[in-house]
Parts: sequence; C-alpha cells; structure tokens
Amino acid sequence: MSAVNVAIVGTQWGDEGKGKIVDLFTPAFSIVARYQGGHNAGHTVIVNGRKFILHLIPSGILHDGVICVIGNGVVVDPRALFSELEQLQRGGVKAAGRLFISERAHLVLPYHRDVERAAEAGRGDQRIGTTARGIGPSYEDKSGRRGIRLVDLADLADADPAGPLGAAVRANVALRNRAVGGEPLDWRTVFDELRAGWPRLEPLVADVSQLLDDEARAGKRIMFEGAQGTMLDVDHGTYPFVSSSNGTIGGVCAGLGIAPRLIGGILGVAKAYTTRVGGGPFPTEIHGEFGAALRESGEEYGASTGRPRRCGWFDAVVVRYAARLNGLEALALTKLDVLDGLTEIKVCTHYRCGGRTLTSVPASGTRLAHCAPELETLPGWSRPTAGLRRFDDLPGEAVRYIRRIEEITGVPVALVSTGSDRHDTIIREESIVGRWLA
Repeated sequence: MSAVNVAIVGTQWGDEGKGKIVDLFTPAFSIVARYQGGHNAGHTVIVNGRKFILHLIPSGILHDGVICVIGNGVVVDPRALFSELEQLQRGGVKAAGRLFISERAHLVLPYHRDVERAAEAGRGDQRIGTTARGIGPSYEDKSGRRGIRLVDLADLADADPAGPLGAAVRANVALRNRAVGGEPLDWRTVFDELRAGWPRLEPLVADVSQLLDDEARAGKRIMFEGAQGTMLDVDHGTYPFVSSSNGTIGGVCAGLGIAPRLIGGILGVAKAYTTRVGGGPFPTEIHGEFGAALRESGEEYGASTGRPRRCGWFDAVVVRYAARLNGLEALALTKLDVLDGLTEIKVCTHYRCGGRTLTSVPASGTRLAHCAPELETLPGWSRPTAGLRRFDDLPGEAVRYIRRIEEITGVPVALVSTGSDRHDTIIREESIVGRWLA
C-alpha cells in the first residue's frame, strides 16, 4: 500500500458528501485529521442502516482503531463536542484514546452565539444565513487576539476566577453585553461551565502538530478532512456569504501545524448537481417546482440545522475554479442517483456577465449575482443508477454526463457515489484513487 497522505476538500458550497467519502477511505488510513470549521457543518454517514451526524469529530471515528484529530484551525464548542461523544456512545462507538484535540484550538462559548444572533438580526435583508452557532465570532476573537484556547483552561487547575482565564472571560462577556444589549450575561456562568467541562476535555487535549509529525515519520497514513467547501472559503469564496475559515487546501497546513510536504494527494468532492444553504449568489439555481422536487429527491436539508438547501444544475465553472485553487488530482462525484429518471440534465459551462464570457468565478459577489449561466443540455437516463457499484453498469447517458464533467473541469472523476450507504460506490480501479486505496 502506498504511504500517500490524502486531503479531502469540497469543491462547491459544502454539503458535497465529504463525510461519506472520508468514511469510505478511512480503512486505508491510520489517522483522520480535521483542519478547519466548527460545528456549523455536519457530515452524515450511514453505517449498517444507522445514521450518524457528526459536526466536529471526524467521521473516521466510526472505524475501530483509527485515530481522529481536531486541529487548531477548528473552533470547538464544548457543548457540541460532548453531545457528539454521547451520540457515539449510544451507537456503541468508543472514542476514548482515539480522539485528540489541539491544545491551540479556540473555543466557542455562549457569548459567541449571542453575538452572532444579534449581528445576523441586525443585517436585515442582507442576512448571510449563518447557523448562529457562534462560529464566526469565535474566529473574530481569535483574529482579535482575545480568544480562549483549550491550553488556556490549564488555569482551571487552580479554579481561581481571579486568574488569567477568569479575566479573559470577564472581558469577553463585557464586550458581549455591550454589543447585544438586553439582559446581561453573567461571566461567572461561562467560567463555571468551563470549570465543569474541563475534566471531560483534559484527556483529549494534545499537541496535534507533534502528534501528526511523529505518526507520519512512523509511516502512518493520514487523511486530512475539511468542512464546508471551496466557495465558502473566507478568502476565495463568495464573500461575504462565506464561512470564517479556509476550507481550501491551504487550510490544511495552517489548521493542523503540518508541513506541505505531508500532503501527498488531493481529492475534490462534487455533488452531481449543485446546492447551497443561506444567502449569496448562486448562478445555476433552479427555482419553482422543479427545484423543490430536486430538493426532495436528494433530501437536501442541512445536517446541522435542517434548513432547506437551494438546488441548481452542476456548475462546472465553480468546480473548475476549485480544481485550480486546490490542485485537485481527482474528483469524487456524489449523488448521481438523484438525477435518475430525468429526461434531460443541464451543465453550466461558463457565465455571461455584462456582455462578456467568464470561465472563472469573479471575486465580486455582486458581479457573480448578475452572471447568467450558459447551460449545455445533455440527455438523462431512465435506467436507475442507485446502488450500482461498477462503472460498466452505468447507463450510457450517465457515462456521457460524467465524461462531459471531466472534459469541462479538467479533472478525472475517479469515484462515483450511487447511494447513501458507504458500499453504494464506484471506484475506478485504474484511477489515482484506486491506487491510493490499493
């Protein structure tokens, strides 16, 4: 088996099905490492008919013996973490001794949620559509150098509210009270919650950068797992309708404290159509009854919030852009089966904007909102793809659709998902993914 470490990145606006791909790949790896985001993104994995929805903990935890790591680029809400650990315990999954969180990871605390709700309400019609779970304000505190990290909780050994941790909590809660107004939050409530949760957190805290370097030197294979997608990257996405972190490939090194040389392969995950949650430009969005029918067929509701996702045709401009930014070597195409039964399927090949043809995503969200997609129509297929596990068994029209996506994006489709179960997957053995997993 090749000792290639592989990064899994989303190529659209998140919800591409990365959780299933990570779960599928995990048996070939010793470690799964999450490098950015928070509990605002959910990975849904179905194992033997049982559904697990994980927001913070890498989905590799569902495999016995696999080490799972949460990096410093992730912001961690202790409440959400404890809830996931309890879900795993109920499902018979033991995380003890296999889950480690960077001591440098910043925390999401109750005042972050209050600040985000107030900020979102204040935007009126310009709402971004955040999950209001405090992720953005936690990253703001991190950049503003007032954040609280897991390593800072070592102060709790003395349980002294007058210490540095208590002072930081007091200052941040005071900022919250001025920003939010209404009934003030008592800083002692936050401090006491941290003190009560520390005994559960302390055994999980580790120097993740050192851990990964040691394991890599020992020949252990690492898979790097991202959240959200390229178009939600704070620098390269549809700003300001983005997340607060870097979900693109550069986030791996910064979010885990590893050297670039450790990344040996890069796989992009793309849905066979396109979805996004919340506000922001979406050139290929399908409105009306057909868009709603596609949503129902694909069960397109957020794993974190249950919010309905907006649905549209496959946007090859977006995926081609993601391929360039991330240096993709292959694509995993998910939810092909959702398109079963359509008489025709459309693909966006480029945009028309202000009389010009655009082959890449413009930096301006306002400009993107005024772009019209140039759609190419391909024949659909009547024979079902659901559950198929061999490429040669796909209907000819489905093969043609996949080939066209490869042509327009410039990236080979190495894996096709034909259902929600981990085994409903086609891996093309001659592809680079086939070699990674051989």
